[in-house]
Amino acid sequence: MRIVFMGTPDFAVPSLEALLTKHEVVLVVTQPDKPKGRGKKLVPTPVKACALEHGIPVVQPEKVREEAFVEELRGYAPDLIAVTAFGQILTEPILNMPQYGCINVHGSLLPKYRGAAPMQWSIIDGETVTGITTMYMAKGLDSGDMLLKKEVEILPEDTFQDLHDKMAKAGAELLLETLDAMEAGTLTREEQDHDKATYAPMITKETGHIDWSKGGQEIINLIRGLNPAPAAYTEYEGEVLKIFRAEKWQEDVPEAACSEILAVTKKGFAVKCGDGALMVLELQARGGKRMSADAYLRGHEVKTGVLLQ
Repeated sequence: MRIVFMGTPDFAVPSLEALLTKHEVVLVVTQPDKPKGRGKKLVPTPVKACALEHGIPVVQPEKVREEAFVEELRGYAPDLIAVTAFGQILTEPILNMPQYGCINVHGSLLPKYRGAAPMQWSIIDGETVTGITTMYMAKGLDSGDMLLKKEVEILPEDTFQDLHDKMAKAGAELLLETLDAMEAGTLTREEQDHDKATYAPMITKETGHIDWSKGGQEIINLIRGLNPAPAAYTEYEGEVLKIFRAEKWQEDVPEAACSEILAVTKKGFAVKCGDGALMVLELQARGGKRMSADAYLRGHEVKTGVLLQ
């Protein structure tokens, strides 16, 4: 099959590499390069970098609905369009273009966690199992018919980065399995139960603001789900501290207001939360490096009795 691949971030690279082992990828479509660093130099997307390494033509439309892009895409006569974390919603002319349709690799067990950030929210919500779903793309948001699924375990210590890496590998494997079944004529489609759909909205900076009145495990899950970026955060006397790791503190917790710093130890500092206290173990101050809390405490004073904001 002549395949056009659409994808953008690191998560999509294993899917592209998997396709290249068995199929003809005639074009890669990815988001435009973005400026990064102090010099604001344009940096190619991870998928673009991978495509160029393999000598595959790359197109980077600002908006896929633009007529000029649609006509350019039509010129490649794709039999199938495979999509993994592309970042734009495909229009009907594109969805209807390939003979075998448009197949999406989605990072959840649909219909749960439709939307932009299914992996982060699965950790934040305390899930222990998530997975990949391949699906036919339709006009709605992640609402097309499901094809194959693969479960992925979320371990108690898994961060978003850990889960991302496991899911990227599982997504690549499932995409190949889906195309194998399609070519063998054994692929079946299942309509989603839209009444069971849940939404995983885009992660914003404010998503990471820690509410210390919540339970300890809920806060730990938030920290894990936003590690490494954009990171959960709190404020100590006006200074923003990104928090990357915390654990539940001792059982016998003194009476205090939620968000109050209860103790400073060689390991870190303990903060009162809704059902006990958490020991902060890894953090980053504005303009500083990510470091263990004990290293931070060697160069910064953290006082008990202060309320984090």
